[in-house]
Amino acid sequence: MRTSAVILFALFSLETKETMTTAVQQLAVHKTEALLFFTLLQLIIIIGVARVAALLAGRIGQAQAVGEIVAGILLGPSLLGLLAPETFAYIFKSVSSDPINIMSQIGLVLLMFQIGLEFEFSHLKETRNRRTMIWVATAGLVLPFILGLAFGYISAPYLAPGIQALGYALFMATAFSITAVPILGRIMMEFNITRTKLGAITITCAAVNDVIGWFLLAAVTALAAANFSAGETAQKLAWFVFYLVISWWVVRPLLIRALNHFKIGRDHLPYGALGLLIVIIFVSAMATYKIGIFAIFGGFMMGVILFDQTKLVEAWRGKIADFVTVFFLPIFFTYTGLRTNVQALGSLELWAWFAVILALATLGKFGGSYWAARHCGLSPVESKIIGVMMNTRALMELIVLNIGYDLGVIPSNVFTMLVLMAIISTVITSPALRAWLPQLKPAKPPANAAAVSLK
Repeated sequence: MRTSAVILFALFSLETKETMTTAVQQLAVHKTEALLFFTLLQLIIIIGVARVAALLAGRIGQAQAVGEIVAGILLGPSLLGLLAPETFAYIFKSVSSDPINIMSQIGLVLLMFQIGLEFEFSHLKETRNRRTMIWVATAGLVLPFILGLAFGYISAPYLAPGIQALGYALFMATAFSITAVPILGRIMMEFNITRTKLGAITITCAAVNDVIGWFLLAAVTALAAANFSAGETAQKLAWFVFYLVISWWVVRPLLIRALNHFKIGRDHLPYGALGLLIVIIFVSAMATYKIGIFAIFGGFMMGVILFDQTKLVEAWRGKIADFVTVFFLPIFFTYTGLRTNVQALGSLELWAWFAVILALATLGKFGGSYWAARHCGLSPVESKIIGVMMNTRALMELIVLNIGYDLGVIPSNVFTMLVLMAIISTVITSPALRAWLPQLKPAKPPANAAAVSLK
């Protein structure tokens, strides 16, 4: 009897364990399916709304990226979460946000590779109007940096209590200093001014600002990641310099030699070459993460070292760039929008601080560039055009802000203020150009070299 009971108990236990295992497996499958369902739902809404917003932005004379940025904000707690909190919670809060966050970061790494790949370093060799370029680039970087640094130290006790004042001030200074070259380049193409004197001066100055700005951001990031320890920061920066040297003088020649084995054409990017690129981009991103300079710098650097590979640039642009722009970029904008809550600015005092941020950022970038252009003999209208284009921030600003937010040196309310500042500084560019470009006097001679035409 005892033996029979033991056997029955063992069989019952085995069956119970199998049942429990099956139940756990079914539950895991259900969770995976639910996660997939809500991730797909989020992607459908994000991409759909971004496309509609981009088209509407184009209809009113704005860059499509402006519409996508605004769409990301509207899908967050600032509008959807305010007007339809249950719908917002169902779409974005039913499951973990990790899949969207990870896709956002992967997309950002690829986007930074794309930006580095398409970066026009030829602008930095421009010899015409060199004096004006030096003055505008310097004033457009130094003045906003000083104003941002001063504002950071003054506002830290009120807006960022408990956050290391140096890190907060440095990120404010960097955020004030950024110019968005990719968005600016698209706006200039829309207004057909890329080959004009003003276009050459502005895009070159913006390129200089961006090159210095990215390395400045790397230094500030290293400082924050090292908990503001001078010794640890120096160690991280030393590793970063070593990474730059290896990337340019070791990885670049080896990678170019490897890519030359593939038959890359202007409209053909072989699977092998694409696979190699993706692996190298991700390895580089992992390397910069390990250094403590954020993964996106790894993507950007791999683009920079291949910028002069014309066929590769055109093949990437023709085969991959549109997917990165249409799929990954709206995810990043929405990821930023989910962190942006205009309702957090719930007092007149906070809105007053935002007004100060907007005024100082504009004074630094627009004012500094305008003064430098006037100092070099450009007319008031030409100087205003350069100033407003240099004040365009858009995507680059959002990247800086997300890094500062992730590091914990930018609090959520200031993050919202800076996102709004980035949007406003970008939105005003096209209307300002539309108003000021017709005021330019035609060149003399020739008579047909008229003022810049508008598309």
